[in-house]
Amino acid sequence: MIKQILIVAGLLLIGMTTFAQSPVDKALSTINRSSAEATINFLAGDELQGREAGFHGSRVTSEYIASLLQWMGIPPLTDSYFQPFDAYRKERQKKGRLEVHPDSIAKLKQEVHQKLSMRNVLGMISGKNTKEYVIVGAHFDHLGIDPALDGDQIYNGADDNASGVSAVLQIARAFLTSGQQPERNVIFAFWDGEEKGLLGSKYFVQTCPFLSQIKGYLNFDMIGRNNKPQQPKHVVYFYTAAHPAFGDWLKEDIKKHGLQLEPDYRAWDHPIGGSDNGSFAKVNIPIIWYHTDGHPDYHQPSDHADRLNWDKIVEITKASFLNMWKMANEKSF
Repeated sequence: MIKQILIVAGLLLIGMTTFAQSPVDKALSTINRSSAEATINFLAGDELQGREAGFHGSRVTSEYIASLLQWMGIPPLTDSYFQPFDAYRKERQKKGRLEVHPDSIAKLKQEVHQKLSMRNVLGMISGKNTKEYVIVGAHFDHLGIDPALDGDQIYNGADDNASGVSAVLQIARAFLTSGQQPERNVIFAFWDGEEKGLLGSKYFVQTCPFLSQIKGYLNFDMIGRNNKPQQPKHVVYFYTAAHPAFGDWLKEDIKKHGLQLEPDYRAWDHPIGGSDNGSFAKVNIPIIWYHTDGHPDYHQPSDHADRLNWDKIVEITKASFLNMWKMANEKSF
């Protein structure tokens, strides 16, 4: 009888071991469609007025993101979730781009000029090695309202880039759910002013006191649409060519976790264009950038949430969490 009890107990232990989830599996299990929908539907709602940087909708968006980070239990990077900055340009009839560099601002202040106040949102999970950082980010601003348009006047920006914001928030929650402290500090960044010239990420890079300690940056900008209806699993995967491990990671994870993605792998010698990845690539920080290509609703009022491929957003979010897990924990890449 004792022998039978021991055998049964042993089988139970084997079963428990079999079904025990690893930290990575725990984290992946939290990434889902309902979370993506909740975030994107809010950010792309008419009430946020197109989230134009420097205006009311963008301000409300930053409050929303900060409140979610606080609710999850992710502390701010500094003493506040907000990193405020001002952008300046010439009086509107003279035309000119917005600037955040101190030298450019000093010149603009000598004449009639415009000023827009913006703010990034930054949270961080501390790593065991507090001297190294990795960052995952997405811009939350869009194009605002055009009252002269006949018909729909709000640029809702569901794909561009509420989709990317949803991914960063889900990855933040996944890191917490894993129950494992990462080796490196992981910063969750939400950039303001991307649509006006990558302003938020530029400001962060030019003022960051630990820039040389940033090991890698992963960017999202538009991850929710089908460029071609017959290719619903398509995604462009840009990465710094000097780090071929980035390409290997995704190939391995698609196979291991059965991810429903068909990536177009694009290794890039100097990936400075396209989005906020450029701000980091210009200072030689390795980057990964997920993007699902252009579509007819790009920068149009018709960029609405009901046109998104929700399954694709979830699969990209899972894949990029796995990227960030490796960025945060592998000793070299």
